[in-house]
Amino acid sequence: MFAHMRPTIKDIAERAGVGLGTVSRVLNDNPRVSETTRAKVMGAVRDLNYVPSLAARGLSMGKTQSIAVIAPFFTRSVFVERLHGIEETTSANGYDVVIYNVDATEKRDRYFRTVPDPRRVDGVIVISLPPSGLDIARFQRSSVPIVFVDVGNPVCEPFDRIVINDVEGGRMATQHLIDLGHHRIGYIGDVPQPGFNFTAGEDRFEGYRRALTEAGLPVNPELHLDGSFGREVARHLARRMLALSERPTAIFASNDTQALGVLEAARDAGLDVPGDLSVVGYDDIEMTDFLGLTTVRQLLFESGRRSVEALLRRLEEPEGAPICDSLPVELIVRRTTAPPR
Repeated sequence: MFAHMRPTIKDIAERAGVGLGTVSRVLNDNPRVSETTRAKVMGAVRDLNYVPSLAARGLSMGKTQSIAVIAPFFTRSVFVERLHGIEETTSANGYDVVIYNVDATEKRDRYFRTVPDPRRVDGVIVISLPPSGLDIARFQRSSVPIVFVDVGNPVCEPFDRIVINDVEGGRMATQHLIDLGHHRIGYIGDVPQPGFNFTAGEDRFEGYRRALTEAGLPVNPELHLDGSFGREVARHLARRMLALSERPTAIFASNDTQALGVLEAARDAGLDVPGDLSVVGYDDIEMTDFLGLTTVRQLLFESGRRSVEALLRRLEEPEGAPICDSLPVELIVRRTTAPPR
């Protein structure tokens, strides 16, 4: 009878000789069912090899079994790795992931207005997108829990957050170069797309500035160039910096993609890395090990995993105090840094 059909709770009810409501109560662990009846229903479940639908069970409990992720430019390596951590953890806990890619401020604003809806999702994870005060007020009125990842804006403090200490990461990268004996250290930064208010690049530069200042070294404006995200833009900026009459002996790039552009500019100029120029990146994306790039590792997969765990805790304990989980950064020394000649 059921050879080519997935059994339903109606089939379970018929086999056990009980009503649909009784089957539903047994499957949802309702205590108001006698042990005799529970045994009959569970026997029918085993006989028919019944596997409950997570979606149907979620709807019966007022849940969608879905978590939304609002992320900018999600094809970039740092977001892909975070999303990998999110997907693996949600899947292990019986949830689906719905990704909302933000490549324009209009999309961000629309998603912030419409996505935190209990009819659509059970929770929302926001990656690297600082909200406005109006957004925060709207989020607080919503019954949908929200977790922020890589957003340092103080207005987010009423919510659970997974943060990265990018100031310390920038300081760590620069201090490594200072400890090797470099004094002229360039910085190539990432200009955020207008309206997005990303903070990571500014924080990494602040760490660079602090390390130089603490070491008694000047923060030289001609050794600080910013451009839009991308390898080719960074290559062009590094060429300009390396063409100075007194060029830097080391460059810290605010992300690994830009560091790749710096390596290409050094090759264009006939410079040896690390003999003539030391290079440090940031993020430790997959290609860096292959390139032998010295970089600052942030725990991308882990940040995605912890964001889901924080959201699941919030679903279980809606009234608990908000948590701020600060993930460590680590300097990974490879082949692109050495003492200056």
